[in-house]
Amino acid sequence: MKKIKVGVVGVGHLGKEHARIYCQLPQARLMGVADIDRRRRRQIANQYNTHDYSDYRDLFGKVSAVSIAVPTHLHYQVAKDFLRQGIHLLLEKPITQTVEEAKKLIRLASKRNLILQIGHIERYNAAVRQLETLVKAPRFIESYRLAPYQPRGTEVGVVLDLMIHDLDLILHLVKSPIKRIEALGVAVLSKHEDIANARLLFENGCVANVSASRLSQERMRKLRIFQSDSYISLDCLTQEVDLCRKRGKAIVRERISPERMEPLRSEIEDFIDCVAKGRRPLVSGEEGQRVLGVALEIEKQIQKSKIPPPHRTLSLRGKGIKGEW
Repeated sequence: MKKIKVGVVGVGHLGKEHARIYCQLPQARLMGVADIDRRRRRQIANQYNTHDYSDYRDLFGKVSAVSIAVPTHLHYQVAKDFLRQGIHLLLEKPITQTVEEAKKLIRLASKRNLILQIGHIERYNAAVRQLETLVKAPRFIESYRLAPYQPRGTEVGVVLDLMIHDLDLILHLVKSPIKRIEALGVAVLSKHEDIANARLLFENGCVANVSASRLSQERMRKLRIFQSDSYISLDCLTQEVDLCRKRGKAIVRERISPERMEPLRSEIEDFIDCVAKGRRPLVSGEEGQRVLGVALEIEKQIQKSKIPPPHRTLSLRGKGIKGEW
């Protein structure tokens, strides 16, 4: 099998994992990594026996596919440059900062017949793949995505940082246009909202209540779906599904534990297969654009409802975290 030559742009927290997985895949050959942090890129390049570059454009002509894991505000420019060079993309979420930028990338990729895959990683979660076989006509959905505070990623709010994962899953499962969105959020430790809640009303009558926080002491990634004859609880962390169904007058509970897998590895394997076979990815640019539009509308409503908080210092004892709010 001819190996596909790949590169990684941005080898921070997530990009370094892309580099690791590419090196493990027999169908890929990691040609180089690019990052503005000299120490970081050299460390990763040495670890995986590849080349390092300070300018991502040095990968042009050396790769046919690339993962882009740079900060969101750089997505459009970096992705556009690679697409213009005829290079397939796995672009981390969110696709871009604006819907218009997303549309331009989609048009460019389509014009050049290139793969544009968006990194909504939960689609590759084993429990989510199981869930897809169980969801028929959801009536009510609630999701909770909580995480401890990390300075990394706070260049965007919690909606684009965390909530967007669940928005993608919900849009994928409901398959109906959104009729109305209501949202609230508050900034606590960063300049953007750190806690947010959104309520989505779909045209088919389904309602979704979506909550996200990056100020929790524990991690939680749960999705609950209510249908006319069943209740399904999904835990993205444990990759398990609890299914409760009506059997006559009784409620029967079943725990489904599919074989666990690394979602990022499955995502990258799918990307390489799409490049090799020229097929549509599981999460296309169009899907990335749609969920971005919903996330931006939620942020817009949060901004409209924002009440300026009192200006004082908040300390989280034992966590070494301080912030102005």
